[in-house]
Amino acid sequence: MGQKINPLGFRLGTTQSHHSFWFAKPKDFSTGLQEDEKIRNCIKNYVKVKKKERISSGFEGIAYMGIQKRIDLIQVIIYIGFPNLLIEGRTRGVEELQMNVQKEFNRRLNITITRIEKPYGQPNILAEYIALQLKNRVSFRKAMKKAIELTEQTGTKGIQVQIAGRIDGKEIARVEWIREGRVPLQTIHAKIDHCSHTIRTIYGVLGIKIWIFVNQE
Repeated sequence: MGQKINPLGFRLGTTQSHHSFWFAKPKDFSTGLQEDEKIRNCIKNYVKVKKKERISSGFEGIAYMGIQKRIDLIQVIIYIGFPNLLIEGRTRGVEELQMNVQKEFNRRLNITITRIEKPYGQPNILAEYIALQLKNRVSFRKAMKKAIELTEQTGTKGIQVQIAGRIDGKEIARVEWIREGRVPLQTIHAKIDHCSHTIRTIYGVLGIKIWIFVNQE
């Protein structure tokens, strides 16, 4: 079997940097890590609830969240692709989210939103797009090809999309993938964005993985 490693962890310190910046003693490290996960889950759950309230069929469009911690303050930067639920209310929407997440933590929390110019160049947003298409019973090949078309418009050098599980409700689970352009996973200086996304369908759980070759340094 081939040796496998997450493309982001493999490139830490070269083309990839950490999404969380903070320092802790070894015994407190696991607590800080769980706190990060809790913050991210709180924000995602808030957005899902808001989406149901407004009966919106769109997706969240959150690419990733950056977290910076100080002694008395937690700074959260949400990198977002579309002017969705969080931006609709401008400052009011952000303040409401901040108060909602603040209840869970003892420290002061500050949330800011940064908009991404090319949302379809982000694997998380692309995976959410494919998940939405599959939930709407669109053919998986059609959804993958459309996602690749959207990514090519952003000027990326290559993309690979993989879907695994009971595709189209078939009894035997299988893996289907499609690649366009170059995706050099073994080259450390090649900047590659990666994500894995889980989607629940009426047939069962499907897994989506996306690799995007952005550029080479």
